[in-house]
Amino acid sequence: MLIKACLNGSQKPGAYPALPLSATEIAREAERALRAGAHALHIHLRNADGEETLAARACAAVLTEVRARCPDIPIGLTTGFWIEQDTEQRLAHIRAWAELPDFVSVNFSEPGTKELCAVLLERGIGVEAGLSSERDVGLLLEMGLAERCVRLLIEPGEDALEPALQNVERIEWRLNEQKVQRPRLLHGLDETAWPLLGIALQRGYDIRIGLEDTLHVPDGTRARDPY
Repeated sequence: MLIKACLNGSQKPGAYPALPLSATEIAREAERALRAGAHALHIHLRNADGEETLAARACAAVLTEVRARCPDIPIGLTTGFWIEQDTEQRLAHIRAWAELPDFVSVNFSEPGTKELCAVLLERGIGVEAGLSSERDVGLLLEMGLAERCVRLLIEPGEDALEPALQNVERIEWRLNEQKVQRPRLLHGLDETAWPLLGIALQRGYDIRIGLEDTLHVPDGTRARDPY
């Protein structure tokens, strides 16, 4: 079972006192997550103002600092469409990356998925397929990428647990129907984060946790650490 720490996510500056934004802060928290048992990292790059970015300079700064502190841990980034809503500009950013992450997550519900995956694989960057619906699974299968992905992220977007679980079951059914064998990681957000982590453990899936998914620990109190 792989444990992934998602250190900052899309949380806004000020949303949490210890939210790591700069390369130095992210590297420091990465090292702490590694000591706590994390096997991989998921990071959202930030610019000097703390806003999300895909810029090559930010990518190089974060990856260089994190690898200096944690040389052996795989590092993943996001490619979220909300960060750069021009699909060609998003590809331009990724083509400009000089320092490459080990993998990135691709939300299959977003525009430009096919082109994005092609550029990532061409550059030797692993793809985590973010699947939030049966439709996303259909696109993954249509593209013929199911068995080429690093892992499959089952990530329902529903706020309540019951509809989120129903969505998870539909995604699982489609993957099982096609006998897709890649590793699966199940996670939720906010109210579903901890319940789905427990279900992921029961099913033998990989897990992730951190400030991207929730600002609270299981008893509902505010978390003290970003993972």
